[in-house]
Amino acid sequence: MEKQDIVIIGGGPAGLAAGIYASRAALKVTLLEKGMPGGLMANTEIIENYPGFAEGIGGPELTMRMQEQAVRFGLQIDNTGVELIKSTGNEFKIKTDEDTISSKAVILASGASPRWLGVKGEKEFHGKGVSYCATCDGAFFKDKTVAVVGGGDAAVEEALFLTKFAEKVYIIHRRDELRATKVIQSKALQNSKINIEWNSVVDEIRGSATVENITLRDTQDNSTRELNVDGIFIYVGTQPSSELVADMAELDPRGYVITDDEMKTSQPGLFAAGDVRQKLLRQVATAVADGAIAAFAAEKYLDDNAAKK
Repeated sequence: MEKQDIVIIGGGPAGLAAGIYASRAALKVTLLEKGMPGGLMANTEIIENYPGFAEGIGGPELTMRMQEQAVRFGLQIDNTGVELIKSTGNEFKIKTDEDTISSKAVILASGASPRWLGVKGEKEFHGKGVSYCATCDGAFFKDKTVAVVGGGDAAVEEALFLTKFAEKVYIIHRRDELRATKVIQSKALQNSKINIEWNSVVDEIRGSATVENITLRDTQDNSTRELNVDGIFIYVGTQPSSELVADMAELDPRGYVITDDEMKTSQPGLFAAGDVRQKLLRQVATAVADGAIAAFAAEKYLDDNAAKK
């Protein structure tokens, strides 16, 4: 492959936005995405807080629109994983599953993956009743009982989504009030299919071939009780996909990439955008903003380097 000006790693909203801006700047840009573009956005049934869509828009549809826009401006998207990024002076070598690419700059937009609870039975029943994506797996639980673990926007929104299929949905939350925004909370509290188990955490997931019940522990008196469920959906935060740059860029204690307000990392020529970087809010809107800034900053970096030669 011809040497690229910018390689973008990750095809979520941050990566696609970076691709749109960098391609419009007439740069040679390739986006590497090992799966389907869209990231977590593509697994969200409806996005209600992305500006410009008064009635909301489906995550898959928004993904498709962003991808089409980026490709129209000339972005090349390669469906391949990345094994290694290495800095060699003024350029980077990116080893993929199929090839090695040279690039003058890299934008890491690899996102984050769902964080596991780390309880007994979670690994054993992963894909057998344990899920991290209601949009992906909700239809398998028609007329059944499920639990959703978490109290933020993602957990409560997915609990509401699951009521389209499940007969009963439990929200398991470790505190006595939800962290989700008030409008989402209100919808959940008014839904007759949803029951909230306050001050509770999951201690164990059990079953035979699939999930059959979970053990809950009360965070106040430490007592335990059993809850019969056919599935459990876990939304307790995310784990940044930053391992590719762990020995190159500065990370915070949780593994998120530290950047400045121009998305620059501690490694010259390496930028980070979206959920993989340390930030206050992880939403589609902020990921898109990150991607746009990263592309603009990368273009400036390339111009500055060219001027020095």
